[in-house]
Amino acid sequence: MGWSLNLGTIAGTTVRVHFTFLLLLVWIWLTHYQIGGTPAAWQGVAFIIAVFACVVLHEFGHIAAARYFGISTPDITLFPIGGVARLERMPEEPGQEFVIAVAGPLVNVAIAALIFALLGGSAGVEQMAGIEDPRMSFLARLAGVNVFLVIFNMIPAFPMDGGRILRAALAARLSWSRATQIAATIGQGLAFVFGFVGLFYNPLLIFIGIFVYLAAAAEAQNAQIREVATSVLVADVMITEFARLERSATLDEAIEMLLATTQHEFPVIDSAGHLEGLVTRNDMIRTLKEKGPAAPVASAMRRDIPKIHYRKSLEESLRLMQQADVPAVAVVDNSDRLVGLMTHETIGEMLMIRSAVSDAFRFGRLRGAKPRFTRI
Repeated sequence: MGWSLNLGTIAGTTVRVHFTFLLLLVWIWLTHYQIGGTPAAWQGVAFIIAVFACVVLHEFGHIAAARYFGISTPDITLFPIGGVARLERMPEEPGQEFVIAVAGPLVNVAIAALIFALLGGSAGVEQMAGIEDPRMSFLARLAGVNVFLVIFNMIPAFPMDGGRILRAALAARLSWSRATQIAATIGQGLAFVFGFVGLFYNPLLIFIGIFVYLAAAAEAQNAQIREVATSVLVADVMITEFARLERSATLDEAIEMLLATTQHEFPVIDSAGHLEGLVTRNDMIRTLKEKGPAAPVASAMRRDIPKIHYRKSLEESLRLMQQADVPAVAVVDNSDRLVGLMTHETIGEMLMIRSAVSDAFRFGRLRGAKPRFTRI
């Protein structure tokens, strides 16, 4: 993920921190400095780091449960309002999602219980509620944060864990897409509540509301994609008209092609039409600064681009794209020659066309034919 710092790898999962988290540390230092000077400022920073250590443990609760079902987690990214774990694939059964979703909050329950045991049960509600007050007990405040994380994450709305638990329960009776839509709608409604309350009490709630709304919308879109992906072939939605680069091309030629087209990703092929790699706009710009316009395009291309046959299902293409974390998947024919590309934009266009066709049939604008996908 862009704008993030790699902190290292734990048990095969890369831990990253978004740059906005560093801004949060600066803000915490300044606000606590105004309350109690330098000692309080550094204690505030230490407290936030301890909180995010609990968030990391929360995410690894999800990761451990996912691995039990054979689902790996390439990375997690820490934001000021929590962590996001990227699963290699979605759980196949509602029961699996339930276990994975509930594993995170259970870790926070365990942490809070451990802190209570260390304090000998002396932590009161007032101490735990004073999370932002550096004059309160460090451990009591940390216990309060973990209790809050459990309560907040169990709200039955996306993107919280409670939303995934709700979807798992609904998916036992409804379709996966419908269950997701219900949980996402609740999440978006909750986002408006956060934003409204934030206008009068805490501006941070507005930021949280925006994040919740966007994350809930993304979940709903992912469910739509998953619903249609099993019945759609890659050949039906792949890009077939696109610019290619020869392996012998220079960065100067690649930049000219970038400016002349609307593409952001350019496949590099050999003389027989076989894929050598992929050059993205960001790769071009970065290598241009480092090596100059005369550098070969091969020095900027990515070689980890997965390939898929054009008769395979869209679901398999999505899985490859997610597992490899790449901007595109190369589509090949029986001779392994490049015949198309699958990108995130292609998938977005497919959903827009599907929605437009469905609306047209719903309002009677199209008659006498069944809606189906055509090549984009």
